[in-house]
Amino acid sequence: MKNKYGIGFLLFLILVVFGITCAYQLSLNKGKREIQAEINAKEQKEMNNTSVAADGQALKDDCYYLKELNGYVVVYLSDKKTVYEYTDISLEGLPENLQKEIQNGKYIETSESLYGFLENYSS
Repeated sequence: MKNKYGIGFLLFLILVVFGITCAYQLSLNKGKREIQAEINAKEQKEMNNTSVAADGQALKDDCYYLKELNGYVVVYLSDKKTVYEYTDISLEGLPENLQKEIQNGKYIETSESLYGFLENYSS
């Protein structure tokens, strides 16, 4: 009879240890997932803070206007109000006739010609 109680007690201890081990592993994995989620959220927040987003998105058929804002060239969409891209191109560093065109709103038809212009005049 003592053997039966001993075997039952041993099985009970094994089940308790197994249950504690499973609970520990589950909580450890949950903690790792929470920490990883926090790290991902911080990285995403840092990425969003370091990038400069423009107000508008260009459609395939859109045209662009170059205008001056605070002494720099800014690219606007066809409505001449929505900023497409801020540039670091100083207006003072451009030829005088181009400065006048940009102050009046220089029209650029395609994105290829826009990026060609930006490549030519970027430092």
